[in-house]
Amino acid sequence: MDDKTKTELPAPLGAPHWTQRLSSLLLISLAALWLFIVWNAPIDRAQGVIQKILYAHAPCAFAAYLGFFLTATFGALYLWKREERFDKLAIASAEVGVVFCTLVIITGPIWARGTWGAWWTWDPRLSVTLMLWFVYLAYLLLRGFTDGGEQTARFASIYGIAGLMAIPLNYFAIELFGGSAMHPDNLEEGSLGDGMGWPFLLGTLTAFAAFFHLFVLRAQAEFLRAACARAAYEAEVDR
Repeated sequence: MDDKTKTELPAPLGAPHWTQRLSSLLLISLAALWLFIVWNAPIDRAQGVIQKILYAHAPCAFAAYLGFFLTATFGALYLWKREERFDKLAIASAEVGVVFCTLVIITGPIWARGTWGAWWTWDPRLSVTLMLWFVYLAYLLLRGFTDGGEQTARFASIYGIAGLMAIPLNYFAIELFGGSAMHPDNLEEGSLGDGMGWPFLLGTLTAFAAFFHLFVLRAQAEFLRAACARAAYEAEVDR
């Protein structure tokens, strides 16, 4: 194998073990505190106990936004630097983002059934959330059913950046569609009732901690896969 071939093979970049241990400890601590706070949070007079799903539903949406934002960011870095590690990080963040977007789609109908009396309505935000889920599911299908070469990585990076436009559309769907939306308005300062602020804040922090933990694990797996592929390639060339 010549030196040029060796330099074209990107080196893996794995997360150190202490990062995984730290993210696990942080997630467990925050999740335990969040469950305790949510259990003792006041019950909404209008919706009843079903309202407490807010403390998981909205934080999962924020974690999904974070995943898709990182997908676009790492995609842009890949287009700029042409380093494989950024492409691997984009894949990892997209997969974790889709996981949290799926949780949003699951928890939303449960909440809707308890408040609107129907599992699903074509509310603007519900519709755009489903569209957002399909956008990044298509991204994962693109990565899974192609050869994973440089051309695929470039196209996926551009696609991931373009898909980011669906996030503000999703967040501001209520304002954009006005009275046709069944969702309540976006949260603002003072819009939560007494005793609801802390559960919501801890839910968001817990969702971000869960995202970080899953992202670290998924990125580590992606780098390990790249290292195995590199080793197999080198063994084949050396024959």
